[in-house]
Amino acid sequence: MNEADALELIRSAIWTMLVVAGPAVAAAMAIGLIIALFQALTQIQEMTLTFVPKIVVMFLILMLAAPFMGSQIYSFTERIYARIQYGY
Repeated sequence: MNEADALELIRSAIWTMLVVAGPAVAAAMAIGLIIALFQALTQIQEMTLTFVPKIVVMFLILMLAAPFMGSQIYSFTERIYARIQYGY
């Protein structure tokens, strides 16, 4: 393995991490923005108002996206094991 192979492997790992974490992070950001707007408009400054909806939405998104996330991680793992098996 040379430097180009190592960089390709790291690039692939980072891209897989971004694709897997993307739906959950995007949902948390969207809910956070909506709740912040709601709090600014109504002047309700309750701390738990930000956490509970985010936790619920994150749980739902993770349940819905779990097959996609698992397939992405599985695909990445197969590529890594193939590189180890064939030595490139």
